[in-house]
Amino acid sequence: MLNAAAAERNKEPILAVLQESVNTGRHLQALEISSGTGQHVTHFAQSLRNIVWQPSEFDRQSLASIEAYRAHYQLPNVRPAIHLDASLPYQEHRSGGHINMIHISPMACSEGLFKGAGAVLKPQGLLMTYGPYAVNGQIAPQSNIDFDYSLRQRNPEWGLRDISFLGSIAEKSGLFLEKVMDMPANNKCLLFRKESLV
Repeated sequence: MLNAAAAERNKEPILAVLQESVNTGRHLQALEISSGTGQHVTHFAQSLRNIVWQPSEFDRQSLASIEAYRAHYQLPNVRPAIHLDASLPYQEHRSGGHINMIHISPMACSEGLFKGAGAVLKPQGLLMTYGPYAVNGQIAPQSNIDFDYSLRQRNPEWGLRDISFLGSIAEKSGLFLEKVMDMPANNKCLLFRKESLV
């Protein structure tokens, strides 16, 4: 069971956004993309038992950690983790969210994320992303500027994405940016809603 300090620190604020944003009176399904260690999905599943959670991850070591968390907590509403590459077309996945992957992956993964969400979400379905973002082309504060620089040094295709740019990508897939919420440690939650059928 891997443990990430940032995941531990952020799990309660993200849970609060989920509790405010999803219908807790209906049986729902959630695909968590880039589940990381498994700390978040098991924490959310304990509080939001009306949701069946599907964790996913690209990294094989993280998949093993997610399974260790599942074995430890024995939650009936958390499915076995699946390997998922968000840059591939959604039809290639066997599954069907909370996402902290947009800045630590190539842009093709973000584009694939929105295309897939636009295709599989039901009308009024919710896509929630979490992390640091640029706002109107500006990154702030200095810690996020430094983080963006370190990401781009590791891989030139990585880096903090601009919220308005992500909104335009989302719109191409029938999603609209409903809400931006400030979160701890200079992060934000972006809530994208799939448009209703007219």
